[in-house]
Amino acid sequence: MDKRIIILGLFVLLTACSTQETTNYEHRDVIINDINIDVEIADSFSVQMQGLMYREELGEYSGMLFIFPDEIERTFWMKNTLIPLDMIFIDSNMKIVKIVQAKPCIKDPCEHYPSERAAMYVLEVNKGFSESHGIKEGNIVLIR
Repeated sequence: MDKRIIILGLFVLLTACSTQETTNYEHRDVIINDINIDVEIADSFSVQMQGLMYREELGEYSGMLFIFPDEIERTFWMKNTLIPLDMIFIDSNMKIVKIVQAKPCIKDPCEHYPSERAAMYVLEVNKGFSESHGIKEGNIVLIR
C-alpha cells in the first residue's frame, strides 16, 4: 500500500512538472545575423531536463537557450518533444559550431544529436529556421 502512494505521488509530481507554464522562464534576446529571437533560458538542471518537452508549438521567432557552466561536446535528444527543431550548438566564443535538424522521438530508443565539437550553449528553434534565415556554422551569436 505504501509503495502505491509513493508511486502515485511521484506520478503527480512528474505530471505537474511536465505541464509547467512557459511564463515561468527568464527571457532573453538572442541575435544572429540581425535576427532577433526571444528565448526562454534553460540554465538549471531541472529546466534543461524539461526543455521543450510536451510543447505543441513554438513561436516563429521564439526558442530556448540552454546555458551550461562548461564547454564540452554535448548530446541532445527529442524525448517527449512534439515539434521538430533546429539545434544550434554554440561555443564559448559565441560561434556556431554545429546545426542539426531534429525530429520528434516517437518511440524508444530516441535518436541522439551530438555537437561533435565543444559547446557551451545550445539554441533550439523551429526546424528550418536556420536555413530560412541564412544562419550557418561560423556565425556569431549575441545574447542580450
